[in-house]
Amino acid sequence: MIIPCIDLMGGKVVQLVQGREKALEGDAPLAMLAKFAGFPEIQVIDLDAAMGRGENSAVVELLASRAKCRVGGGVRNAVRARKLIEQGAHRVIVGTAAFTPAIEEIAAAVSPERILIALDSKFGKIVVKGWQESTEFSAEEVIGRLEPFCRGFLCTYVDKEGMMQGTDLEWFRRLRAATSHEITAAGGITTLEDIRALKAMNIDAALGMAIYTGRLDLAALKDE
Repeated sequence: MIIPCIDLMGGKVVQLVQGREKALEGDAPLAMLAKFAGFPEIQVIDLDAAMGRGENSAVVELLASRAKCRVGGGVRNAVRARKLIEQGAHRVIVGTAAFTPAIEEIAAAVSPERILIALDSKFGKIVVKGWQESTEFSAEEVIGRLEPFCRGFLCTYVDKEGMMQGTDLEWFRRLRAATSHEITAAGGITTLEDIRALKAMNIDAALGMAIYTGRLDLAALKDE
């Protein structure tokens, strides 16, 4: 499955490089949603909420009312997770809180079936709080023990995020061997060859920069 991404900052659709530098702005949120019509699911990330500087709640709710959306950004407690489900999110993406006791409360509040845990890796270690803080453990080390709390994992190779240089297929291969849960890959996916290699591993692909810059054609992607 190919999942187009809508990342929100200040009410606008943006694309960042490695979660820091804004590289471009997309069309208005609903216009982007229209472009992505025909894809089975859309990924919506509230970057402001992830970084702890506000949120884009109204836009998230609007998008979730119009399409099947997995929504993340600042899901650090059960209240926030439940709110996103009530706003129409099909699933919630939990990052930072997955590495705290809060994950048990979140899973109890919305059920593991509605949760994707974000495993974001930079320099080989999990990063949290909008990719602003590094931990001491790798995704391979934690993926197994997090399985009871989620339906699947959103695994981002931050080192290549937004850089249009390809991704690390070997990293995804190791993660695939470590869990039977569904995996969505993100971070540097640039070519149809990347997507096909991931598909051969039974891994979905979340796409951002490559489609916003036109490197990958939306019409062609619908045929994959």
